[in-house]
Amino acid sequence: MTSFCRFALVALIPAAALSFGLSVSLAQTPSPAPAASVSPSQVPSASPSPAASASPAPAATPTPAASASPSPSPTAPPPAAAVTPAPVQTADPFGLETTLEAKKVVMVKGTANWDSAFDTLIDAFKALNTLLDKQGIKHAGNSMIVYTSTDDTGFTFLAEIPVEQDPKNLGKDMSIGKSPEGKALKFVHRGSYDNMDNTYEAITNHLDDKKLEAKDTFIEEYLTDPLTTAEDKLVINVFVPLK
Repeated sequence: MTSFCRFALVALIPAAALSFGLSVSLAQTPSPAPAASVSPSQVPSASPSPAASASPAPAATPTPAASASPSPSPTAPPPAAAVTPAPVQTADPFGLETTLEAKKVVMVKGTANWDSAFDTLIDAFKALNTLLDKQGIKHAGNSMIVYTSTDDTGFTFLAEIPVEQDPKNLGKDMSIGKSPEGKALKFVHRGSYDNMDNTYEAITNHLDDKKLEAKDTFIEEYLTDPLTTAEDKLVINVFVPLK
């Protein structure tokens, strides 16, 4: 790493089922009764009396069978209630403009080379946590690393932990101070510290594309505790202060 290079059910109806359905329908329809045959001997030779009309009585109009009338279409069911889709996780912000606010922090200075960078940062955080635990002082924010200078071989840094009260009996290279403040761009890294090269390379490209000029420092805010979180599960905000 150099100073800024770290990153579709279609239901098919079988034809046999359809044919079977039609056959059943036809079998259930009663066949019409054959018309009665009238023989000549049955026809009276005498003229019909006035009481009996030669013309057959008109057939009574049959009352339509209930089944002959088409059934009204069933009332369509009300539309199902709209289902609210599950929220979709959006991408992490990349290059989000923000303003950092200064916080009271206890800090320790340190120097590290890139080969053992993460181990060195962990040791610095351990030292600060030991101091605070002994004095019963709780964190007032997330742990941070402020890179004060970098080169091809390593870097200098400040490991910082926000507090609300001043701890006593500070160790070597420890002090009380303020975290960086001012305008900055926010980026998010997920994964191991060693894979941050890709993130920093993307940050560098973003700055170049936007023609933005950054200060000679940058801040890492550890949203997951680096002392208890598996390294490949780290979530880190990277802030790049702008000139």
